[in-house]
Amino acid sequence: MLSEWIARMVGVLTGFINSLGYWGIAVGMAIESCNIPLPSEIILPYGGYLVSAGRLEFFWAAMAGTAGGTFGSVVSYYIGLCGGRPFLYRYGGYFGVTPQKLALAERWFARYGEATVFFTRLLPVIRTFISLPAGVARMNLTRFVVYTFLGSLPWSLLLTYVGYLLGEHWELIGPWFHRIDVFVLLGLAGLLAWYWWRRTRA
Repeated sequence: MLSEWIARMVGVLTGFINSLGYWGIAVGMAIESCNIPLPSEIILPYGGYLVSAGRLEFFWAAMAGTAGGTFGSVVSYYIGLCGGRPFLYRYGGYFGVTPQKLALAERWFARYGEATVFFTRLLPVIRTFISLPAGVARMNLTRFVVYTFLGSLPWSLLLTYVGYLLGEHWELIGPWFHRIDVFVLLGLAGLLAWYWWRRTRA
C-alpha cells in the first residue's frame, strides 16, 4: 500500500516537472521547504535526469531548486514569526511539524545560533524545519535569506548532479540518501565544487 502511494507520488511529481521544467522544480522545492512532505530526493535528481536527457541545463535546474527552496523557507520563517510556538504546537501537525521535530530544530538553533540556518540545509530531516525556530527567534530576515540560499545551493547542486550522473536510473538515490552521513554530504559537495572550479579554470 505504501509502495503504491510512493509510486503514485513519484508519477505526479515527475509529470509536474515534465510539464513545467524549471518552474516545476522550483515549485516542488518551495512546497517541500514549506514543510509539506514532497521529497527533494525525487525532485532534484529527476531534474538532473532531465539535464542528462538534454531537456534542461544543469545550472538553471540547480538554481531553480535553490530559489524554490529559499522561497518556501521564507514562508516557513513567517509562519514561525507570526504564529510563534503556540500556533506551531497547535496546528503544526497539519503540515508535518510535530512537537518533537520543532523541539529538535529549536535545540539546534539555540546551540549553534544563526549559522544553523546555513549548515542544517545539508541535513535531510532538519533542513526543512529550521526555518520555523528562526522565525520564532525573529532572526534578521536578510541574513536568514542569505544563509538559506547559500546552504540550499550545495544540496541542489549535489542532488541535481547525482541525478545527471545516474540518468534514467535517477530513482536509485532515494532509498539511501535519507540515511547518508552529513560529513559524506559535505565531502561530496566539496568535490562537486572542486570539479566545477577545475572546469572553469581549464
